[in-house]
This record gives sequence, structure tokens and C-alpha cells, in this order.
Amino acid sequence: MLEGAGIEEASSVVVTTSDDDMNVYLTIYCRKLRPDVQILARSTQERNISTLHRAGADFVLSYASTGANVVFNLLKRIDTLLLAEGLNVFRLPMPPAMAGRSLLNLAIRQATGCNVIAVSRDGELEVNPDASRPLPPAGEIYVVGDAESEARFLDRFPPS
Repeated sequence: MLEGAGIEEASSVVVTTSDDDMNVYLTIYCRKLRPDVQILARSTQERNISTLHRAGADFVLSYASTGANVVFNLLKRIDTLLLAEGLNVFRLPMPPAMAGRSLLNLAIRQATGCNVIAVSRDGELEVNPDASRPLPPAGEIYVVGDAESEARFLDRFPPS
């Protein structure tokens, strides 16, 4: 069924059954089929978050964190985007080591574990930027990764 759904070509797999044991099993199975695929999983019980990470999930989102996000938004009356447990979104000026080079040539995900999700060029925000297009010397980048990936990114591509 997974092959029929295109797991061989997929860049990501989202595992979201309502059964944590099944989510662990599917995460292990998908990781064995595709060691390089990005796996996002849901956990109904907070105690299963680390189990899903050990099973091979790159990102795990629990009901507790989702509920906390809703409460926070109601109390503060602002919108907060919750991507996944332990996932950071950070914005920084274009690092000099990246300017003029393409995301494809930089291989940021492989080197750091982070993903560049947007680039600011001439005041315009390019979401899901073209990986073959050279990055501008000025502007900003928006990057997603966990705390360890963020540290690796900043070590490799220090901001100016």
C-alpha cells in the first residue's frame, strides 16, 4: 500500500493514526523502507513522544502541546504557529557563506538537519524558495529545525 501511495518518491511521510502503538510501528516500517525520508508523527500520549523519536520520527506533535497552543492563543488573543514539539523557526540575515549560492549546492538539510522555508528578496518573501536559484547577498532567510540542528546551522553558516 505504501509503495502504491508513492513512498519511494515522497520527501515526507505523515503518521497520524489515533493509536500511538500503530504510529510507532508505522514510523519504524517507513524508516526501514526509506531511511532518508522525513517522518512527522502524532502522539496522543505525552509519554510516547520520545518513543516515536526513537522509532525514527523526525518531528512529533502531541495532543498536549496542541492543546497548550490553543489555550495560549485564546488567552493572548494572538496566533501562534506550532509546528512540532522541539521544532524552532528562526529568521536571520543572509549569512555571507550562503549569498550567491543555491540551496541545492549548499545541501543544508544534509549538513545541519535544518530546512530553509523562505527567503526574503528585495522586500518580497519567497516561501518554499527555488533550490536552484542563487541566494541574494542581502535579505533574510527563514529556517526550521530542532535546537541541535539550529546550533549546527549557526556554526556552519554564521550570520554577519
